[in-house]
Amino acid sequence: MEELFREVAGSIALCAEAAAVLIIGYGTVEAFVLILKRFGSRWKPGTRKEAWLRLGMWLLLGLEFKLAPISFGVSSHRPGSISGNWAIAVIRTFLNYFLEKDLEKYAKPAAA
Repeated sequence: MEELFREVAGSIALCAEAAAVLIIGYGTVEAFVLILKRFGSRWKPGTRKEAWLRLGMWLLLGLEFKLAPISFGVSSHRPGSISGNWAIAVIRTFLNYFLEKDLEKYAKPAAA
């Protein structure tokens, strides 16, 4: 029974990691395409900020998915190393927190 649980948890963790890669990859492509579309004559002062906000949103979501495997006690970083996995979880949690604060701060329109 324990082996079945480990196998199911490992499969779910692998799916979460794959989702994180797809989410972050999509966000990267979306931000890059936005910059390419507006490069040249249609470039506006807020383009870089808009691309950064979009990429940041996808990174935030991707980091959340990267935390899921650690919650299952499974991670591809250091298999079998609980302390290593939790250290990574703490670092990702701090990254999420500060990235979210930055996104909230810069997403608001500037006061006139």
